[in-house]
Order: sequence, then C-alpha cells, then structure tokens
Amino acid sequence: MANVSLTPSGPPETILPVDPPQILQLINEISASQSIDRNKLLQLVSLAPRSPSVWALYGQNGVDTLERYTAYRVGYHRGLDLLRANGWRGSGFVRWQHVSNQGFLLCLWGLHVNAELIGEFDEAERCRLFLLQLDPSGVPLNIQTQPQDR
Repeated sequence: MANVSLTPSGPPETILPVDPPQILQLINEISASQSIDRNKLLQLVSLAPRSPSVWALYGQNGVDTLERYTAYRVGYHRGLDLLRANGWRGSGFVRWQHVSNQGFLLCLWGLHVNAELIGEFDEAERCRLFLLQLDPSGVPLNIQTQPQDR
C-alpha cells in the first residue's frame, strides 16, 4: 500500500499543462462557429490527439450518444495519461478552476452522462464519484455535454 503525503492544506493538487496556442486558437474558432465544421474538428483531433480539451470538444459535437460516449472515453484516458505524466499518482485534486484541467473534467463529466444514456450505470456512478473526488466543489452542471441526437 502506497503512502500518500498530505500537506497542511490537504491532498496534493495537479494542474495540467495548457494546450499549445495554435490548438487553443483552433478550439476557440470551432467552438465559436454557428455550425460545426466536422472536417475542421477531425483535423483538430489529428493535430492534437493527446489533448483532453480536443476530445471534449469532439464529444460535445458528436452526432449521437455513442459517438459522444466514445470521444469522452478517449479524452478521459488521454487525460489520465496526461495527469500521470504531470505527477498525479491516483489521488489528489484536479480542480475545475484551472482552465487547463477543464478538458479532462469535461470528458469525465461527458463520460458520466453518456454512460448513463447507454445503460452503463455502474460506469456512470464511478465517473460521478471520481469527479467529486477530484474537485469536491463539482463541475458546473450547466455545461452542455450532450446535444440532442441529430
């Protein structure tokens, strides 16, 4: 069993690195569009396949529940890899207040929502509890992570 060192302020906190400026610019451009250009979105995924923020954007714009679930699942796993590469050891905070953490947390929230929609209730509950462990203040629930099937 591993020891976890607690500081006087509580568990350690991990802040993910910010995406490169050109990726952030593309994310903002695609997000600001009236209608999503799927080719541009797929190009963004190919430019930054390790970015949870890119996968969160893809999940938010999936054409149906299964595509959203898949995108969020990939983003969640890419985010875990990124967290581990940045010192996270399976415990501690990953707070919403840090913009660079929001892509991963959105993927986890989207996975929770879409797992529930496909009947994966155990997975949905694990994701919900994991979100609360990472940031007890909670992810804002007014974020749209599941557009209606088109």
